[in-house]
Amino acid sequence: MLGNASQIVEGKSASAGSGALGRAIRDAIDGKTKPLGSLGRLEALAAQLADVQQTLQPTAERCRLTVFAADHGIAQAGVSAFPQVVTRQMLRNFLDGGAAANVIAKALGVEFAVVDAGVAGRGLRHPKLVSVRIGNGTRNSAEQPAMSAAQCRRALREGRAIGSEPGCEVACFGEMGIGNTSSASLVAAKLLGLPVGELTGRGTGLDDAGLARKRRILEAAAARTPAKLAPESALREYGGFETVMLAGAMMGAAEAGQLVLVDGFIATASALAALRILPDAKRHMVFAHCSAEPGHRLVLEAMGTEPLLDLGLRLGEGTGALLAWPLVQAAAAMLRDMASFRSAGVSEQS
Repeated sequence: MLGNASQIVEGKSASAGSGALGRAIRDAIDGKTKPLGSLGRLEALAAQLADVQQTLQPTAERCRLTVFAADHGIAQAGVSAFPQVVTRQMLRNFLDGGAAANVIAKALGVEFAVVDAGVAGRGLRHPKLVSVRIGNGTRNSAEQPAMSAAQCRRALREGRAIGSEPGCEVACFGEMGIGNTSSASLVAAKLLGLPVGELTGRGTGLDDAGLARKRRILEAAAARTPAKLAPESALREYGGFETVMLAGAMMGAAEAGQLVLVDGFIATASALAALRILPDAKRHMVFAHCSAEPGHRLVLEAMGTEPLLDLGLRLGEGTGALLAWPLVQAAAAMLRDMASFRSAGVSEQS
């Protein structure tokens, strides 16, 4: 379902930016053959897309989903219901076209790419695989920093380069890595200064005993460092190669002028880090949905943003971001192609 229309104020379209173009966008939306504000969040989405593209004729013809995969050392401590080898198995599944993200992307006409950012074991060779291995999985962040400063910088840099690749107006980014809800919980906790237990959920489906164990492990990991960390430090201490690269990709896509559809809890933690490094990227970000992971809503609220959808999703892979793509297409079509009262000869409300 669509989220509430909190961005629609007094019947007017919102999120159109400032200045002459911003006013023109708002006037164009309000002049369409409909009651003021009657398309709710779709109007705000159209305004945001027009602002990002700097035009009253926005387009949404091509969208690309890039899934980053890597392993986490903390998974070996028992924070997941699945063994670490599943990351590698799922990487093959993506390459074979059998994952949820594959089939949804295909159904929606979205381009698909897979990046090995550091899956444990020997690197795979496959014609559809982009191999940018930062390392052979991260270290166990419950005991030591997940990666070196050099690895963190490289992951951000490589992600930024991937995100800035041309050809699409809209970018989606997904992730795969057993243990990465733990990583996301720790990164978000350190960026927001919150107890990590408040951000810890069941991940891939832990039972009550498993959830209690996960909380104990994450609380011990969080105790290694100060309550609040700078973004690069939080990523280095607790991030995954795939989630750090994802943060870089979001920055790169924003710098390239693309709209960025942000997926669930893990992607939103990466977005939070990205925005601490590059605050101006926020005008490019659309938060696609609210995950069933309890920490996701807390992070969204802390960022002052409202997701488009709430479908009870908790898969990741970019699946929630994909489902927002048709809304972006509809928003673009509304602003670009819908008649105005003047062009259609329809009387406006008095």
